[in-house]
Amino acid sequence: MQLPKALALLLALAAPAAAQVRAFTGARILPVSGPPIDDGVLVTDGARIVAVGRAGAVRVPAGAEEVRLAGKVLLPGLVDTHSHIGQGDGGDASAPMHPDVRVLDAIDVRSDNIRRARAGGITTVNVMPGSGLLLSGQTAYLKLRDGRTLDELLLSCEDPLTGICGGIKMANGTNPRGAPPRPGTRAKAAAIVREKFLKAVEHRAKLRAAGQDSAKRPARDPELEALGEVLDGRRTVHFHTHRHDDILTVLRLKQEFGFRVVLHHVSDAWKVAREIAAAKVPSSVIVLDSPGGKQEAIDVSMENGRALDEAGAEVGFHTDDGITDSRFFLRSAVLAVRAGMSRQKALEALTIAGARMLDVDRRVGTLEAGKDADFVVLSGDPFSTYTHVEQTWVEGRKVFDRADPAQRPYQLGGYGVFNDRHEHTSEWEDER
Repeated sequence: MQLPKALALLLALAAPAAAQVRAFTGARILPVSGPPIDDGVLVTDGARIVAVGRAGAVRVPAGAEEVRLAGKVLLPGLVDTHSHIGQGDGGDASAPMHPDVRVLDAIDVRSDNIRRARAGGITTVNVMPGSGLLLSGQTAYLKLRDGRTLDELLLSCEDPLTGICGGIKMANGTNPRGAPPRPGTRAKAAAIVREKFLKAVEHRAKLRAAGQDSAKRPARDPELEALGEVLDGRRTVHFHTHRHDDILTVLRLKQEFGFRVVLHHVSDAWKVAREIAAAKVPSSVIVLDSPGGKQEAIDVSMENGRALDEAGAEVGFHTDDGITDSRFFLRSAVLAVRAGMSRQKALEALTIAGARMLDVDRRVGTLEAGKDADFVVLSGDPFSTYTHVEQTWVEGRKVFDRADPAQRPYQLGGYGVFNDRHEHTSEWEDER
């Protein structure tokens, strides 16, 4: 029986739109999970990758839109394990530790520095609260989709009210020291951290003993509950640390309380690379072309990546935006290779190593069938200073295009491309 035309039209409008199948052809593909592929083909079906390989070896579905990329280089979307984009802030100075503070409550997804990160090829990012406290709060893992609200950018958090949406940010060394309530010495800093974690251990024990008996359960304590998630291994500690002795203090705390940790910055990593590797702790290093500004980072070396890799430790890179502008994230790999790190390990440090540090390596970090269609189109070799990001794709959608006059300034403009008022007004006008 033939349906009335009006009913058929309504049913057609109600049906979900078919995913756009695309075939990106002709580029040199650097999948990271395997050797480079010349004259490569990457097939995407909506938000996922369905095939990667050489031309002729990959079947392109009939009707697929072909995107020709001859002469270009295609690699996975970059993973920035430590950033401050979105103008988020950290805990206040009323106490040295704030496990209950959530940076996601302070992120402006319409900030121009998020657009600049996309222009730098970054597709996944760990947004941190500040480092001025021993524990500044909870981080947020974001996928840099072209979303209107924070909920649309959260990477692996089903419920931002009750779920775990990131790790937790801690720091030692110079940053969190100062006038009370901050600790005045390094030893006191470690003692305050230890005291707070011991309270969390006791709180967790009471919760386990109470079971489902609500009458026996202790009162809600958001700070201790967040640290309980750390103790259970459900939250990773992202630890800002520079000096070799501070790095070893972190490793001792990890051993004492058993939490999962990623070391960040690790300016003196080359001095204690063997100890870091023996502890099986990954390091997210910052690679600077003009270091300075902190006495504790005076011995920072571009050779940190090589030293850690040779010792057998996992290495990733980060921007700490705005210490390194997100648009220049590729330079981290360039400088590390110049200092002796292999090209392959440097690419891994930009992609899959960072994905593992954020526990999202099943979804991002390499170009493989089944993973998210997050990738970057480069004008040439990723280790050339003449190369620039031409396109950034997140889950099969183009979120940056250098050829678009409206987006180009986010890559080529000054540090403050647009002021907030201009940016918010233009978006509001678009949404009207």
